[in-house]
Amino acid sequence: MEVRRCGSVPSAKGPADWFTGDVRVDMLFQPNDATRASGGSVTFEPGARTAWHEHPRGQTLIVTAGSGYVQRWGGPLEVIRPGDVVWIPAGVKHWHGASAETFMTHIAVQEALDGKVVDWLEHVSDEQYLHPATR
Repeated sequence: MEVRRCGSVPSAKGPADWFTGDVRVDMLFQPNDATRASGGSVTFEPGARTAWHEHPRGQTLIVTAGSGYVQRWGGPLEVIRPGDVVWIPAGVKHWHGASAETFMTHIAVQEALDGKVVDWLEHVSDEQYLHPATR
């Protein structure tokens, strides 16, 4: 058994290569010899979002605070709020982030395939973010 104390791993700024706007990532757990899963708590300031990306084994998002969006390529924009759980299947191109007016925090859980948990793609443009019909 392992207990990781709150604050024992410093928060990190979401890298500009993968995020637009102010994003804080708090890694909760990493894959190890017993599991392929990793998880992190991610906080997006208003307007902040991920780039388009895919996960080789899918991803689960658990919204814990605020209000945000999630969208798969070619699909409708979905509003997500605390208590919502989102499952994104393996290989589905998608993005997620805060609404334009409020922050959003979610826990993201994904599994590694051959040591890889995500494939980062192009950024979600302001036009795509502000006008969902253009996605």
